[in-house]
Amino acid sequence: MGLSQKSESDWPGNEARFVALWQRTLPPVAAVASTVYARLRTLYGESHRRYHSFNHIQRCLCAFDQVADGVANPDTIEMALWFHDAIYIPGAKDNEWRSAELFRGYAAACANSTFVQRVGELIMATTHAGIPDQADERFITDIDLCSFGLGWEQFAADGRQIRAECPQMSDQKYFAGLLRFLQGLLNRPTFFFTEHFEQRYGQIARANTLRLIEELQAHGYDGR
Repeated sequence: MGLSQKSESDWPGNEARFVALWQRTLPPVAAVASTVYARLRTLYGESHRRYHSFNHIQRCLCAFDQVADGVANPDTIEMALWFHDAIYIPGAKDNEWRSAELFRGYAAACANSTFVQRVGELIMATTHAGIPDQADERFITDIDLCSFGLGWEQFAADGRQIRAECPQMSDQKYFAGLLRFLQGLLNRPTFFFTEHFEQRYGQIARANTLRLIEELQAHGYDGR
C-alpha cells in the first residue's frame, strides 16, 4: 500500500475517529472531545499554513494505519499525531513544546497521567532533534517524515508549500537551514528508523533527498 495523497474532503470520518480515540483514552474528560476536535480544525486551518495543515495530519494517519496493528501503544502514537503540529508559527523553536502543552491542558483532568505524559513526549520526538531510542518514538518520527517517500513531483510540491509558510525568511537563510536538515537525514544509519518505513520508502526518500540537495547546491546554496 502506498502513502496517501488524499485531501481533507476525502476524510469525512475525521471527527468520529478523533472523538472515539479521545473517549477511550482520556476518561473522565470525554465530554470535551468534540470541542477539542473543533479547536484542532481551527488551528490546522490557519491561513498561514500550506503544508502543516489538516492534510498533513491525514497523511500521517494514513501512514499510521499501515502499522497500527504492529505497534505496542497505537492510541498513544495516534493522539500525538493529532496534536504534533497543532501550534505552528513558522520559524519558532517551540512549536512542538507548545503543541504538547496544548494537549496537556485539555487532558489535565485525566486520571491516566502516564498516558498524558507519554503523548507529550511523543509530540516532542517530532522535533527530529536526535535518534530516538524507543519504538513508539521511532514510529512517530518516521510517520511525520513519510512524505519523503512520495514520488518526486509530490515531494517537491510539499517542499514549495513549506517554503511558502516562511515568506519573511530570506532564501539564503531558509535553504541553508533546509540543507543542514537534509544532510542530517542522509547521515543517519538508515533514512527511516523502523523496518516498515525503511523497507517500503527508504530508497525513494534517499533519492528525493539527494536530488533536492543537488538542486539547491546547483543554485548556489550551502548548509553553512
